[in-house]
Amino acid sequence: MTDKKQFEEGLQERQKDVERVLRSYLPEKKGWQKTIFEAMEYSLMAGGKRIRPILMKEAYILFGGENEKVIEPFMAAMEMVHTYSLVHDDLPAMDNDDYRRGRKTTHVVYGEDMGILAGDALLNYAFETASHGLVETNAPEAAARAFQIFSRKAGVYGMVGGQVVDVERTGQPLTKEILEFIYTLKTGALLESSLMVGAALAGAGESDLETMEQIGRCVGMAFQIQDDILDRTSTTQELGKPVHSDEKNEKTTYVSLYGIEKAHKAVEEYSDRALELLDHIQGENPFMRELIGYLVNRKK
Repeated sequence: MTDKKQFEEGLQERQKDVERVLRSYLPEKKGWQKTIFEAMEYSLMAGGKRIRPILMKEAYILFGGENEKVIEPFMAAMEMVHTYSLVHDDLPAMDNDDYRRGRKTTHVVYGEDMGILAGDALLNYAFETASHGLVETNAPEAAARAFQIFSRKAGVYGMVGGQVVDVERTGQPLTKEILEFIYTLKTGALLESSLMVGAALAGAGESDLETMEQIGRCVGMAFQIQDDILDRTSTTQELGKPVHSDEKNEKTTYVSLYGIEKAHKAVEEYSDRALELLDHIQGENPFMRELIGYLVNRKK
């Protein structure tokens, strides 16, 4: 167990490492299509916690992974997929937000057309980037399994599927079952993917992959419910994005369904469950335990 200062320093070091990795895979801003390269960089390098690639690498280390040339392309690809989802989420046809991470959203700066294309470009480039890890591996079956997980969790059986149901049900009353389905796919899928991909690349077996998936699901639920709480209780200045956006967009959330008190309790229960599951994994990663606690108790 580390103290708060040590954890924060460790997190900052890992965030800087992710920034380095992302910059190393960004395309050069030249050629006739230079605008899209600029928009991709603007979106990808806008800051953020970089939690998904950090979780991926920590899972890779937990299962004994050591080859940075294998894990780093997948780390970059994961952040590209996450970023594209935010770029599209902010579009006028979706949440119509003008600010993200404390600065103007991509479509506000580059226009709605380039906002759409920047998201498309990041998604396609993510798979191109991840393929570098496939080339570098000396365990092709493990890498193929990781690529399969990465692909599925980003698509219609993962994040996109959750977004579809979220968009369709906006303005409608939701049951707990539907809300949890949306949260599990829209938010949880990429967190599940991050943990599973890191583990798979390091050669983890199917049983351990299932456990990592469950951990990611619990973290995803806790993360999204905490997001609901912050949307209701925080400020735009603190969050770096508009607050009360769920209310504005007539979205049912865990908070609107159950209230703040039950929402806080749910965050704690999902967090505890994630840590219990982590205890079932052979090997230790103290930083990962601290990170899970940080995620579900964050203030922004």
